[in-house]
Amino acid sequence: MKQRKKWYDYLWIFSLTYLLLGFVNILFAWLGMICFITPLVISIVRGNKAYCNKYCGRGQLFSMLGGRFGLSRKHDMPKWMRSKAFRYGFLIFFFAMFFVMLWNTYLVFAGGRPLSQTVKLVWTFKVPWHWAYHGTLFSDGVAQFAFGFYSIMLTSTILGFVTMLLFKPRSWCVYCPMGTMTQLICKAKK
Repeated sequence: MKQRKKWYDYLWIFSLTYLLLGFVNILFAWLGMICFITPLVISIVRGNKAYCNKYCGRGQLFSMLGGRFGLSRKHDMPKWMRSKAFRYGFLIFFFAMFFVMLWNTYLVFAGGRPLSQTVKLVWTFKVPWHWAYHGTLFSDGVAQFAFGFYSIMLTSTILGFVTMLLFKPRSWCVYCPMGTMTQLICKAKK
């Protein structure tokens, strides 16, 4: 008997919509904060990784693309990518990039630098994204945060997609910074 789908089985649509909306208007990148805050709140309040296991739209998207659509090679990840050293190292690197993004946002808010209408892929390659922002009632700092946050979300999606292609569909989940943080929170609560 086929199990009936629940509302959260369709959260992959949110992940896909988020990426598309950020392509059209960068201010939609602020919606990504839902994917940033929710796993932390769930792990703090409930002491478990329910977000990763049940609600993560990105993980669902990779499962669908790699599993149902057969885009994954379904190979095991190399041992070094599953190691604690790699996971924690990637978390530290991710935090460093996040704080650089926050610093750049602060500089734009403070008037120390102009708005950079670029998206950085893999935290290195600057891609002009000028079509996605035409000014608003908000300050340029709000847009700078959106450009930076969208860069992080798009980069992590690309890394997850490549990992999904090379290995098992949800291989990204093994070293996802949010998954590592929620796991640390759960361990600390116990």
